[in-house]
Amino acid sequence: MTSPGRRDHRGSVGLGPAIWRAAWFLGLWLVLAGADVADLPAAVVAVVAATWASLRLLPPSGYRASVLGLACLAGRFLGESVVAGLDVARRALDPRLPMRPGFVAYRVGLQPGAARNTFTTLTSLLPGTVPAADEGGQLLYHCLDVDQPVVSQLAGEEAALSRALNIAGAPR
Repeated sequence: MTSPGRRDHRGSVGLGPAIWRAAWFLGLWLVLAGADVADLPAAVVAVVAATWASLRLLPPSGYRASVLGLACLAGRFLGESVVAGLDVARRALDPRLPMRPGFVAYRVGLQPGAARNTFTTLTSLLPGTVPAADEGGQLLYHCLDVDQPVVSQLAGEEAALSRALNIAGAPR
């Protein structure tokens, strides 16, 4: 038996993720096309095809997100984005402030896959750091100032994402 979001040895997916995705696609169909009975055959075909393609192209990760954790992550991201954006603008406009661009390696605790990709995407949106490479468990970041506490900031972001996604064994 396969638990929702997990693949068995044959690569099949449990019914839970398929049902949720089909429900979302049906909702999208209803918003875009309306609820006309004459469109029901086309809706069924579209929902089944979209669900199948979705499960093939983006298999379920098995993570169960925490609504409170996601809200905290969004608030943290917004606050840090404002502070970091102001810092980047200040450094760019004041020639007396030092900029020491360079690379910093960060050993990420998240396994390769959806959670790690989400982490690199999240951190790429923060001003002053850009993920440049993923080499053997380490993410290489280009930073505007390597003297800043970039590694501790990344660790904080990883811990917040881990809490939001309820990932066991990841940094907290």
